[in-house]
Amino acid sequence: MGVVVILLAAGYGVAAGLLLPRAVYQLSVEPGEPWRERCPQGHPLRGWLGPARCRVPATAALQGPGSPPPATPAAHRYGGRATPLAALAGAVCAALGAAVGARPEVLAYVGLAPALLLLALVDRAVHRLPDVLTLPLAAAVAAGLGAAALLPGAAGDWRRALLGGGVLAAGYLLLFLINPAGMGFGDVKLALSLGVALGWYGWGVWAAGAFLGFLYGALYGLALVLRSQATRKQGFAFGPFMAAGALTGVLLGGFGA
Repeated sequence: MGVVVILLAAGYGVAAGLLLPRAVYQLSVEPGEPWRERCPQGHPLRGWLGPARCRVPATAALQGPGSPPPATPAAHRYGGRATPLAALAGAVCAALGAAVGARPEVLAYVGLAPALLLLALVDRAVHRLPDVLTLPLAAAVAAGLGAAALLPGAAGDWRRALLGGGVLAAGYLLLFLINPAGMGFGDVKLALSLGVALGWYGWGVWAAGAFLGFLYGALYGLALVLRSQATRKQGFAFGPFMAAGALTGVLLGGFGA
């Protein structure tokens, strides 16, 4: 059963990763700007999910003696490649499937992992965590784990998960109020969903995931300073490190449970 769960999770992650590039491109805009609806060459984008690639229809032309053949559809890429995202999403989902196993909460963790990856990629691109993703993700994590708690075999506690989300969000809110320049409000909203995901397996997992997010971010910032690519006061996207810390905590909690 464990191998089946891993394979299904990996397949789902690969399929979801193939659909992320267009969403990453559309959402990677500065605050206050509308979501992108056209590619850099002005072609309208069809839907939010799919590869970041445009196919321009061939122009219909009357054929006559000596006329050149009709133009073939032109294609161009305007965003990230789908293959690396699919591989990354597949690896993340497979790791979650291996850690959580056949327990009912695996559906919530694996199912929502691509959305968290999308958030991390957008934050990395424009240092922004859009409300259109952070708030629904928090509700989906709470609802998914709440449904898992009603099924036999669940290894966590839903009330503790909700409390963990509130406590982590409150901690990030305090940091934001103390130093708004060093902590974005989007990080506060992301902390809500991550705290729920971490609190499910216990306060030890919650603390480990929260701490590792700060540790990963601190190590990255230190590396930039040592390589003279940033100053001590220069900011960087913190969302990816929050996500990485939470992922590590959930993996530890899943294997431990």
